Amino acid sequence: MKEKIDEITQEALKEIESAKGDRASLEAARVKYLGRKGMITELFKSMAQVDPAERPEAGRLINILKDNVTKALDDQLLSLAKVEEAGGRLDITLPGISRRLGKKHPITKTIDEILGIFISLGFRVVEGPEIETEYYNFEALNIPLEHPSRDAFDTFYIETVDRRPETVDQKYLLRSHTSPVQIRFMEKNKPPFSIVVPGKVYRPDATDASHSFMFHQVEGLAVGDNIRFSDLKGILSIFARRIFGSKTRLRFRPSFFPFTEPSAEVDISCIICKGQGKCSVCGGKGWLEILGAGMVNPRVFENVGYDSEKITGLAFGMGVERIAMLKYGIDDIRLFFENDIRFLRQF
Repeated sequence: MKEKIDEITQEALKEIESAKGDRASLEAARVKYLGRKGMITELFKSMAQVDPAERPEAGRLINILKDNVTKALDDQLLSLAKVEEAGGRLDITLPGISRRLGKKHPITKTIDEILGIFISLGFRVVEGPEIETEYYNFEALNIPLEHPSRDAFDTFYIETVDRRPETVDQKYLLRSHTSPVQIRFMEKNKPPFSIVVPGKVYRPDATDASHSFMFHQVEGLAVGDNIRFSDLKGILSIFARRIFGSKTRLRFRPSFFPFTEPSAEVDISCIICKGQGKCSVCGGKGWLEILGAGMVNPRVFENVGYDSEKITGLAFGMGVERIAMLKYGIDDIRLFFENDIRFLRQF
């Protein structure tokens, strides 16, 4: 029986291959081998004459033969159908259809570049939840409920189905900055450490050319012994020159953030007019604001159980869209999110 099955297998596959492109010949082969009176059907009928001990193996081999023949016929019919759909002609000398390769979104490229710079400086990447509690988003960062600075970090509140006793009094919201991840990290880790935190953040801003209700941030935090403001200036100077060019200059302006003290706004010399104040991008000032920074407020350390008398830290945060717009010369933040392929293909 095995020899007979092998013989029919070779004969059937050879005949199907030779019938390529001829629907009538393929149909004749199907009837010959799989029809009601076909050769494979006759093999099944002849099982009664096979020794009972050999029937299981014989049945298995016949089923394999049937599957192989069926697949071979289906493959040839599918190929034939494609040729017929193409108008009955298949010119294998024609070039194939080129597939356009995808690229990274400019925001993703900018995040990767920013993180790569800080990783080379010894920072590690940490991520956290986008849905936060008021405590992590505000209170732990020295932003009490009635403080005026809270307005600048207002966000979208959401309802939750979390009914655990320990969370019943918590209000949940979409984080308005990635700083809550810094608090979560400090609660579980002891200094020294240096981290950067990328991610999406949300604020109820009216959408226009420079604002969006959702955007991306990268924040950094370094905590340890004897960390100074000069360390912050050195780190950010290296960052600015690597991402905007070696001739980029930095300027630190006094500012206020609840979670840092002292605090500063950081500007770079205009990348368009080279700091000469002769273009509309910098408004004739010669400087462009890129991020905020400062030394970690001792109250933030106290909220996570650190001894603010023994350790110090630096922190900084930047909007990724702002960096990308300056780097690539984009004048409207909405272009990042409209998914216009003509825009995205440029990067």
